[in-house]
Amino acid sequence: MRYWFPAILVAILISVFSTHYFTSEQTGRVILPVLHWIFPWATHRMLRLMHVGIRKAAHVTEFGIFSIAVFRGVRRGRPGWRLNWALRTVAIAVFYAALDEWHQSLVPLRNATPRDAAIDAFGALLAQSLVWGFATRRWPFTAFSQTREGITKEQEKIAR
Repeated sequence: MRYWFPAILVAILISVFSTHYFTSEQTGRVILPVLHWIFPWATHRMLRLMHVGIRKAAHVTEFGIFSIAVFRGVRRGRPGWRLNWALRTVAIAVFYAALDEWHQSLVPLRNATPRDAAIDAFGALLAQSLVWGFATRRWPFTAFSQTREGITKEQEKIAR
């Protein structure tokens, strides 16, 4: 259960963000004045588009964090990365995204869209690509950060 606790907490947070307290109108009361302060030259339409962008980025972020937390639960302390763990993780995240959109359809002043579920799924997939990178250490330029003893002949050619 300790491996699943972070995923459960993030799922609860996502559910809270799906309430009427986080409608576009409510978040706009805070975000739009801040954007206007940062970009005083921006038109009302530009500010609204930035607000929408921030809200969609929040979808990607929250489901990315959820995906990482779910991966931790699926992995249960085992080392490394496996494709089936990542696939299970993404399936759980996509299911929860659909459940979240259904929940929003029941909340007054909220609406559910397949586009938001797709953005959530994108966030989960993006996070899993980061998890894969961290778990397998296949980042660009890793050959340059290794010690001399750990460099293969191919990596040595790249390093020169």
